Amino acid sequence: MKRLFLILAAIIMVSGLQAQNANGRRVQVAGIAFYNFENLFDTIPNNPEGRDLEFTPGGQRQWDGRKYREKVHNLAYAISHFTTKTTPYGPAIIGVSEIENRAVMEDVARQPEIAKWNLQIVHHDSPDARGVDVGLMYNPRYFKLENVTNHRLTEVPFRTRDQMCVVGSLLGQRIAVIVNHWPSRLGGQEKSSPNREAAARLSRSIADSLWRVDPQMGVIIMGDLNDDPMDKSCAQVLGARKEAKGTEAHGFFNPFWSLLDRGIGTLAYKSSWNLFDQIIISGNLTEPENDARWRFFEAKVWNLDFLKDTEGNRVGYPKRSFSAGSYLGGYSDHFPTEILLRRYVDPKK
Repeated sequence: MKRLFLILAAIIMVSGLQAQNANGRRVQVAGIAFYNFENLFDTIPNNPEGRDLEFTPGGQRQWDGRKYREKVHNLAYAISHFTTKTTPYGPAIIGVSEIENRAVMEDVARQPEIAKWNLQIVHHDSPDARGVDVGLMYNPRYFKLENVTNHRLTEVPFRTRDQMCVVGSLLGQRIAVIVNHWPSRLGGQEKSSPNREAAARLSRSIADSLWRVDPQMGVIIMGDLNDDPMDKSCAQVLGARKEAKGTEAHGFFNPFWSLLDRGIGTLAYKSSWNLFDQIIISGNLTEPENDARWRFFEAKVWNLDFLKDTEGNRVGYPKRSFSAGSYLGGYSDHFPTEILLRRYVDPKK
């Protein structure tokens, strides 16, 4: 009996959790998450331009091994809580931003809280002036990597993060995930908006190129966009709609718009919430569930209590690593986000 239980558990781990719905049909669920790691630098001054000196033992932040290890542990601990009843082994895919290099991602993935998930790493060095990149972690039980391309944002007059496009098979169905960290609001939202509009055009161009090769592919645009869902870059340039209904197959739906309308955000400033950390999905991932293809059904902000500040004028805000130059030992200045996809499967399989 014990051996039979272990065999059944292994089957669930490999194939994705299946649950019975009210109509007696079997459902598979997969999570896709995004998390801004907020300046995850190692402690080694290894940037030839000195862009990482702030995060070294002798730098302004006195970023030593103890602080680094605590930060890595905290991030892994947070990720270990990205689970639901239907995704007990965490997300299939986690996009990340504000990482210095591949090694820091590997350190997070090796932490005991999530080491059992065997998360694999996708990383690319960007030309960003601060020395931070985007990356992706995936669970090989659920996602099989096919190819990765990186796309430079050349419309802006400064060096910024490349956009990473990862294509693979999510339990047998091809999808593409475009991981972003769009230009900041330095200089003000209005003045800097054209930079993010340019980033949105690049994301849209990448999606269109994917569809020319495979019109059926589901496309997900995720990242710290430094804009809210209703801002021009997202709502107009990218064309991400507030409602799934009426979204064309090669259009986009933004499930986080309605969350922000309800006062739910991922970062806060002066008692005002923003939702920059978005996961935007193509219309062909919102169509009625009449076949065995992945379909969107839920979006969430992981604003867990332990991720929140409990002191001073930032009560309820994301608990960050530093505030006003003081080390807080927190997690990130952004809450993570996730969407859940589901599909019906043949009960005979």
